[in-house]
Amino acid sequence: MILSTTNSIEGKAVTRYHGIVASEVILGANVFRDIFAGIRDFVGGRSGSYEKPLRKAREMAFEEISDQAKDAGANAVIGIDIDYEVIGEQGSMLMVSISGTAVTVS
Repeated sequence: MILSTTNSIEGKAVTRYHGIVASEVILGANVFRDIFAGIRDFVGGRSGSYEKPLRKAREMAFEEISDQAKDAGANAVIGIDIDYEVIGEQGSMLMVSISGTAVTVS
């Protein structure tokens, strides 16, 4: 499955549009991550306690849109948009939402 944020794929022609595919993945951010992220923010550096769950959520969302596109008969998803949000009471959840257009390219 070809996944692209662009509206076309160089060297490929879109021969069929299958519609929009989308996924939202929401993961809880537990209190220990918040504590360690706060310490990391204080001393500087990257916050691996948040990076790993965000990466996992993004991978899950990409897998879901790939499956949807494949089920629709597509071999690519173009025009992908990726959004990250903090939701829930006191920002206790992390959400990754991805959408794009499932297409057949040749």
